[in-house]
Amino acid sequence: MARRLVRLAVIALILAAADQALKAWMLHLLTPGPVSLIQDHARLILVYNTGAAFGSFAGLEGSRWLLIAATLTALGLAVWVAAGRLGAARGMLWALGLICGGALGNLVDRVRLGKVLDFVDLYWGAWHWPAFNLADAAITLGGLYVAFLLLRGKT
Repeated sequence: MARRLVRLAVIALILAAADQALKAWMLHLLTPGPVSLIQDHARLILVYNTGAAFGSFAGLEGSRWLLIAATLTALGLAVWVAAGRLGAARGMLWALGLICGGALGNLVDRVRLGKVLDFVDLYWGAWHWPAFNLADAAITLGGLYVAFLLLRGKT
């Protein structure tokens, strides 16, 4: 079990460090303004999110501390799952590592800045997907992988 928790921590810390490094680079790159990646469909832009996913809870009094508490609770739950029977599956450990790394990356922003830096903007005409970052992508992919593994039933 201890070996699993070390692996989980390594995956999460590497991902959180990569997220923070990428955010620092985006701050440097995008301070003058947005950068187009795919004309009329994707760009890099600085967006600060004071809420949770898709801006939910933004502007709510005390939301920063609520979201910090929720993140710490989710991290504790992920460690508990990793330490249990489900954590014995290598795929589950990777999925939980993605979730924990993304959560840690955004937690650093929330504690340090009071908001999370997002920078990927996908759109089609007037339709825009909410801006996101590496941490958000890792949480989403990790969550989908957990769901896949649970639905597959081989964990």
